Amino acid sequence: MTVVRSRLLFASALCAAALAAAGQTNGGSGMVHFAGGAFMMGTDPARVDELMARFNVRRRDIFLPELPAHSVTLRPFSIERTEVTNATFKGFLDRHPEWSRDRLPPDRHNGDYLKTWIGGGFPPGEGRLPVTFVTWGAAVAYCESLGRRLPAEAEWEFAAGGGRAIEFPWGDEMPGKASANWSGTGLGKPAAVGSFSPGVTGLYDMAGNVWEFVQDKWRDSYAATSESPDRRVIRGGSFEGAPVNLRVRYRDSHPEKGAGPHVGFRCARSG
Repeated sequence: MTVVRSRLLFASALCAAALAAAGQTNGGSGMVHFAGGAFMMGTDPARVDELMARFNVRRRDIFLPELPAHSVTLRPFSIERTEVTNATFKGFLDRHPEWSRDRLPPDRHNGDYLKTWIGGGFPPGEGRLPVTFVTWGAAVAYCESLGRRLPAEAEWEFAAGGGRAIEFPWGDEMPGKASANWSGTGLGKPAAVGSFSPGVTGLYDMAGNVWEFVQDKWRDSYAATSESPDRRVIRGGSFEGAPVNLRVRYRDSHPEKGAGPHVGFRCARSG
């Protein structure tokens, strides 16, 4: 019991230190506020060999999208503590039926939009699961209906690690079965939001559970000048992810219209 208590106290101290370093207010509004400021986004190319060895990865190009490290300055913003759930998305559909599965034009999704929903409702008992089988456009519409928006990619990365050079939202320790919902957990599907401990900034599921759409169009690296016309950045990894995918700086992409079982979102707002 003494060892467990010590670990809990250390985790609490780490979280408090991260909140202070990030200029963060941990209020009760369902969102976490960050004061913004400058931080180093991405990864230094000199670290790639080290990362390949640590994560047992043979392909250097896996890390190319997060290169190079570069300074970013953010204005104050807030981001939701959890991923948007089936229950809250159902409320959005009740207010905006034009976004229901039966009414969304087929040219605006890949045919799998809200695939598991029947009669306009999510499967019984799944209200607290993150909403999936949604498009980037539907995520934008949901956030805008609340006076919010999708987070910018830089905001998401800052919020995941508090602007600090930590590997995962909880710190540098490799994930275990209790860290997040990833492939090593063995669940094989999304879990109710908040089922795992929050990261150092008080946000839940910033690693694992489902990937999260952000605002930005996909670029093959931060140095690339061209953007994909129809792919958006996703962050955080999913229930199928390996440890490398759960890293704060890991980047991937997904089609805007590609509703699927492993991609959801959370909202943010400025100020």
